Amino acid sequence: MGQRAAGQLPPPEFLRLAGHVLRWRLLGELSRSDRQVHELTALLGQPQSLVSYHLGKLRAGGLVSMRRSSADGRDAYYSVDLSRCGDLLAATAAALHPGLRLVPPPPGGPAKQAAARTRVLFLCTGNSARSQMAEAFAQHLGGGAIEACSAGSHPKPLHRSAVAVMGEYGIDVAGRSSKHLGLFTGQRFDYVVSLCDRVREVCPEFTGHPELIHWSIADPASQADSDGDTGRAFQRTAAEVRIRVGFLLSLILHAPPSTQKVH
Repeated sequence: MGQRAAGQLPPPEFLRLAGHVLRWRLLGELSRSDRQVHELTALLGQPQSLVSYHLGKLRAGGLVSMRRSSADGRDAYYSVDLSRCGDLLAATAAALHPGLRLVPPPPGGPAKQAAARTRVLFLCTGNSARSQMAEAFAQHLGGGAIEACSAGSHPKPLHRSAVAVMGEYGIDVAGRSSKHLGLFTGQRFDYVVSLCDRVREVCPEFTGHPELIHWSIADPASQADSDGDTGRAFQRTAAEVRIRVGFLLSLILHAPPSTQKVH
């Protein structure tokens, strides 16, 4: 007997999870920025109880995760695991027919061409690790199409563990300095990305109404292991930041011309 036809098998889990209209809209909103429940209810125009119910379904399926805010522990941020969504989408296509197996993108990140350089500002509290990593990854992966900067609300010297972990990716950030976000408030950016819950709360308005994106990423310097070592925390943070920057660059560089921002 050959392989059973797809019509004889139950739909893949991803279809059962993402196929619901409200859950699909939730994934769409979270694909652009981490959000709190009250923000999602406002964006979707749905009651909080319903939004929370469907977020629970997405969390149970491993598509969405929740993390308590470092600014106010009573709040929580939800984020979507885009890498897992991509894997499940590929498996879903292959389950329907082997000829639909998705081809992974070529190595080296997103497309290297864009109509104009896109300006992106990454923010965190100290500008000592997370936002510096994001700036460096954006410059490294953007192929000259991205002009990336970073700053902090309370700048501190660049953390030595951030320098070390970026070196593991072949990126030298040792000579970089931390900057106050006030240096950039009069400049025009296409995207302003906060990587810290605290800095999101104090983020000023920027010229030109850039798209505001939030990534709720814990400070690796505050996550020492049982031996007091923060090295592994910095490695985890760098890996997450690289993935998120890669998806952001795909969003920017592969957007249809009609949706690209104009300076």
